[in-house]
Amino acid sequence: MNAPLLSPSRRLRRTPFSQGVEAAGVKAYTVYNHMLLPTVFRSIEEDYRHLKEAVQVWDVACERQVELRGPDAGRLMQMLTPRDLRGMTPGQCFYVPIVDETGGMLNDPVAVKLAEDRWWISIADSDLLYWVKGIAQGWRLDVLVDEPDVSPLAIQGPRADDLMAAVFGDAVRDVRFFRFGHFDFQGRDMVIARSGYSKQGGFEIYVEGSDIGMPLWNALMEAGKSMDVHAGCPNLIERIEGGLLSYGNDMTDDNTPHECGLGKFCNTHTAIGCIGRDALLRVAKEGPVQQIRAIAIEGAAVPPCREWWPVLSEKGARVGRVSSATWSPDFATNVAIGMVRMTHWEAGTELRVVTPDGERHASVQAGFWA
Repeated sequence: MNAPLLSPSRRLRRTPFSQGVEAAGVKAYTVYNHMLLPTVFRSIEEDYRHLKEAVQVWDVACERQVELRGPDAGRLMQMLTPRDLRGMTPGQCFYVPIVDETGGMLNDPVAVKLAEDRWWISIADSDLLYWVKGIAQGWRLDVLVDEPDVSPLAIQGPRADDLMAAVFGDAVRDVRFFRFGHFDFQGRDMVIARSGYSKQGGFEIYVEGSDIGMPLWNALMEAGKSMDVHAGCPNLIERIEGGLLSYGNDMTDDNTPHECGLGKFCNTHTAIGCIGRDALLRVAKEGPVQQIRAIAIEGAAVPPCREWWPVLSEKGARVGRVSSATWSPDFATNVAIGMVRMTHWEAGTELRVVTPDGERHASVQAGFWA
């Protein structure tokens, strides 16, 4: 059965790179932050293999930025997250859980500290802008909160350094993990960070100004011809193998960072001012009763995971859910991300997963695959 088509409109925004994505033969999109996000070019498996072997240019303009600018920008940023930001300096990027007053996850973005009084929050798929505006207004903070004309373009894969050096010069190779530098492209300043939504390594270019999007896309494609460059996108198989969580799929505002395995990014004792701090202090002390785990599901390739799949104990009691799953060619098993109760989350625990085509044997893994 063919999936229904998306009906494009002004509400479903194109990106500064959509022209290049369409020319590259995109086959499928999803909707992310009210924008188009490519999900398949050749096939999920072909895209996966190429990502691990060469280099890809990803249109991730849907990773919208929430900009905080003004004297209270740093204070507001700390109010949003239980991660202690006091030691963060301009030029650094931090992965930051964003929580509400109950400690529930609202987003899991990357915070980019441009200056003491200017931050970008590079968000996952949720309308975080309105929460941040509400906090700023409710607390009468001296800060401007808006969405700037900034569209990330990701360069991912083993040859990412070579491609970036060909366009921006060899100095880009010196950018350290989760740090950024400023680089020139056709007279425009580009913030370039060593980061990205894959485990293959690479960069994210924060493209300021939609007009420069396609010139940059074309320059990267031209420079990468000898490197087998392709248009690509976040890959379902590679993401699950690496345990990269998807907000809205693997976690929602019903989950705390500790349940999502993000406790190491929570410094609840020292993150003074965080709105969800009191709730998370209790969670940090008592520990979560369920947590994200890597789960291997036996048998042939599972169907697409469009709903949460029940996870059962061997005796048939419900002990969790699978939120993302697919067949992994490299590990010759179905790889999955699941939320599992503490009674059954130890590595090696045998489980049963109720998939759309029947019950499957499964087991909790010691960690993710890559």
